[in-house]
Amino acid sequence: MPVISMFYEIIIRLYFYDKDKRSVTHINAEYGEFEPSFEIETGEILSGSIPNKKIKLVQAWMEIHQEK
Repeated sequence: MPVISMFYEIIIRLYFYDKDKRSVTHINAEYGEFEPSFEIETGEILSGSIPNKKIKLVQAWMEIHQEK
């Protein structure tokens, strides 16, 4: 899926529909060996893990770009 942003060693990819895993629009945030999926509407982690400081960065990025 397309890379839509990169910041602080985090790569954000947008997934419109991934019928094999989830039926909701979500993003993946790649950071080293971590690759959690976040629900776009709530900012909650759907799967995977990432250090807490990076969770806050991704959620802040999502809040800033919510209207897009």
